Amino acid sequence: MIANDQELQVTQERIAHFQGWLANLRRTARPEEFAVLSSGYRLEIERMQAEVLDYLLRPIRSSSRAQPEAV
Repeated sequence: MIANDQELQVTQERIAHFQGWLANLRRTARPEEFAVLSSGYRLEIERMQAEVLDYLLRPIRSSSRAQPEAV
């Protein structure tokens, strides 16, 4: 589970890497083996995307919000 914005960024970067690997696999794998080879990447991308959405859809606790500076 993603706990903070730094973990969010790392997870989004991992998703991009996995998508890149999947795109490369799509170009290099034989059609008859692509479904088997790509399924693990797809499942991991979907799992990470679900974590990102879960994090983004959680409200920010008031103590976590940036407090306005005093003037």
